[in-house]
Formats: sequence, C-alpha cells, structure tokens
Amino acid sequence: MPRRARVLAMIMAGGKGERLQPLTRERSKSAVPFGGRFRLVDFVLSNFMNSELPSIYVLVQYKSQSLIEHLRVAWRTSGQLPDFFVTVVPPQMRFGSGWYRGTADAVLQNLNLIDDFNADVIAIFGSDHIYRMDVAQMLGFHQAAGADVTIATRPVPVERASSFGVLRVDRRGCVAEFAEKPQAPAPMPDTPASALVSMGNYLFSRQALTDALLADARRSTDHDFGRSIIPELVAGGRVYAYDFQTNEVPGVKPYEEPAYWRDVGTIEGYWEAHMDLLGESPRFDLDNRSWPIRSEHHPGPAARFIGGDVDNAQIGEASLVKRATIRNSILGRSVWVNEGAVIEDSIVMDHTTVGKGARLRRAIIDRFNIIPADTEIGIDPAQDRRRFYVDRSGLVVVPRGGRREFLRGAEEF
Repeated sequence: MPRRARVLAMIMAGGKGERLQPLTRERSKSAVPFGGRFRLVDFVLSNFMNSELPSIYVLVQYKSQSLIEHLRVAWRTSGQLPDFFVTVVPPQMRFGSGWYRGTADAVLQNLNLIDDFNADVIAIFGSDHIYRMDVAQMLGFHQAAGADVTIATRPVPVERASSFGVLRVDRRGCVAEFAEKPQAPAPMPDTPASALVSMGNYLFSRQALTDALLADARRSTDHDFGRSIIPELVAGGRVYAYDFQTNEVPGVKPYEEPAYWRDVGTIEGYWEAHMDLLGESPRFDLDNRSWPIRSEHHPGPAARFIGGDVDNAQIGEASLVKRATIRNSILGRSVWVNEGAVIEDSIVMDHTTVGKGARLRRAIIDRFNIIPADTEIGIDPAQDRRRFYVDRSGLVVVPRGGRREFLRGAEEF
C-alpha cells in the first residue's frame, strides 16, 4: 500500500483587507468576525481539520494580534501528535529585513518549515472566504493528474470575474492560460455568461513549488502566486484546474446553494453572505454536524428574550433582547437590545449595547459599541455620512468601539 502523501497547509492570513474598512481598521481581514460567533479564518481551518489534514501553519502579518489571540484560544492543540498543529508564523525576515513582499515571498521565507516537515504536497490557501470543502478530494485529483500545481476553480458571472484570476482550460482540466484580474475576462466556451476563476487555493508538489519560488526570488516581480508564480508555471503544462463544483461535503442540505463559496472582500459582499445564513432554507446553513465550522467556545449562558418581536434572526449566546423588534438580522454574543429598539437587515457584533428606541437598518455594527437611545442608523443617508462610514452600496458601518467605553457606558441603557 503506497504511503499517504504528507500534506502541509500554509494559510495566507496577512492581508490588509482594505476594501473591508473600517472593519479592518484594528485587525487583519482574516480576523474579521462572521456569522455571530466565527472569524473568517475559521472556515479554512475547519475545512482542513474536517478533511483530516491537520498540519497547518498560519502566516500572519498585518495587524495580527487579534488573529493571534483568536487562534491561541480557539485552535490550540494538545501537542501530543507531531502532525496535529495550528501554528502562527509571523514574518521571519530570513531573506532580508523587510516584511513579506507578496504571497509567494511569504512562503519563500518559510521554506525551512516545508523542509522540516518533509512535505510531499503543500496546500497554499486563502483565509477569507466562506465555504465548505473537502481538501482531500482536491488532493486526490492533484495526484491522479500528476500535477505540479492544482488550482481550485469555479465559474462566476463574467461581469464579476475581473476581481479574480481567470483561467482557460482544455478538456483534461489542464490550464492553458491564466490572467490575474484581467480588465476583460475571457468567458467559458460553453457558458459565455460565466468565466472560470481561481478561488486562491492551490496544491503544489514540493519540488515544483521550491523551484518556482527560488526562480521568482531572483527576478523583479510582484512575488505573488496569482501575478507571478502561476502564470510562469502554466507554460510548463502541468498546472491543472480542480472543479470545486464536484467537491462533495457530507451534511449539506438539499435547499442549500450547491458549491457555495463567497469572497467577502467588500462590505456589500460581507453583508450579503450574512443574509445567506438566514431564512427557512438558507443558501448556506451553518447547522451541519457532519462538517462543523469550529471556533472559540463562549462561556456565556443562552440568549434571553423578554417580550419583543423577533423574526428570521440569529442571536448569539449571552445576548439579551428586551421588548425590541429584530428582523432579518444576525446578532453576536453578549449583545443587549433594549426596549423599543428596532433592528432590521443588520449585523450587530459581540458585546454591543443598543439603547432604547434606537433604529438600525442595513447597518453593520462592529464589536464593543454603544448605540445611544433613540439613535437612527441607516434611516437618513445624509446624517449617516456625517457620523459613520457609508459604503457605496448604502450599508452603514460603525467601527469597533472601545472596551473601556463600552463597560463604562453600558449601564446607562
């Protein structure tokens, strides 16, 4: 029986997330809360754990302390099994005094980890997408194809494809052309309304990765997988596209969107992905016992409701709703909503107090905030622009509040 391939995952978690401002004002993109109790990074880490590929390095850089603390609490491992770990890797500066110059440079600076682990295959995945994926199925495709590189792909509408790497493949799945964020994306031959795009998730055979990184380091490039490494390797003919739509994960319900995957890199995309969690038949149902998304445990009690009108909402642990109205919204943990408040089509994150009579509509309220009594957010656009961040989609975002201010002011409501 052949030896099972040794797979090492390197999760790219250093992104600034500039299009998610102000949610990334004090944290990296991967650390942004999602779904009332998760962080964005929890989805990729859960996919690897559920796929029984538990050897994971998380490469961090930009404003990483929030992410590091989350990983320390939520993803600590016993250390008893040598190949079972989730380890944070900050910039090591092995090849100079600067920070990572790009995703490829981040892996280059950590080639020693690949050598020490003696990996056969290196999984290089992003950390800011909402999806479920059995990575072992992609690994099987990679090995059967004899690929140097395998790229996870899926179709998206042509008008949105310019935000991604766009591929053209032959009937065997071999990549014939790769263009990173082209202005005029090439449509798929059989479905001209769609383009085949990269999900930013790659499997590399070890020697191919090492050779490509060392060659790239000697050139003046962006040192990025999408802009530099992948286009160079396509000419060699051993880069393959894995169709994410063929990936089967247990426990997915019939009403869910097949092969659900969302890039939540913008405020509007982030909000829309939250709305996909709601409803009687959500597009992406987080209640999947066969493929759980793991995160930190919250020690608080169950949510409490005293009167009020709550419809189509998710409410986190230790929250208290008193004679308020909540519709089509997601509330995190330890959220207090007081009498007469109305919350509609909104996201309210952990440890936030919403005062009496306040009204929130199409709003995103970051953690540790106090919304004073009778405040209106999302009602008057002109007023919102004077006080808060208003996205071009019309969504209003209130940045993260201060913990001290929250503790001092919460009693007033």
